[in-house]
Amino acid sequence: MYGYEMLEELSRRTRELWRPSPGSLYPALRLLEEQALVRSVAEHGRRRFELTDRGHALQAQAASGAAPWETIISAVGEGTLALRSALRGVELAVSQVAEAGTPGQKATAEALLTELRQRLYLLLAGPSEGGGRR
Repeated sequence: MYGYEMLEELSRRTRELWRPSPGSLYPALRLLEEQALVRSVAEHGRRRFELTDRGHALQAQAASGAAPWETIISAVGEGTLALRSALRGVELAVSQVAEAGTPGQKATAEALLTELRQRLYLLLAGPSEGGGRR
């Protein structure tokens, strides 16, 4: 894969719980190259990374356990995943209002977000459902 494809794939596999940055991925790839676990191949003016034989052998040894992204997902409840998904939808809507909205629409959106933030804190401050924190 190309580096950008890896970033997207890691984000997808972790259900966007982890979105690595290029600043974290490329140094890791460089280290893996130094350890002869991956190699980069120039293709269409871009660098594609692939496992070496040594990298495939190490991958086969680790294949018996859960994949790291599965461990990340299993540590997070479905409620948290649903909240994060809803937040991504709100982020997209806010971005669109910021880009295409009128000054009045932007002010209204800001007021709505401020109110939402306040209501979320009040939600946490109030009595919890089921007698405990989730």
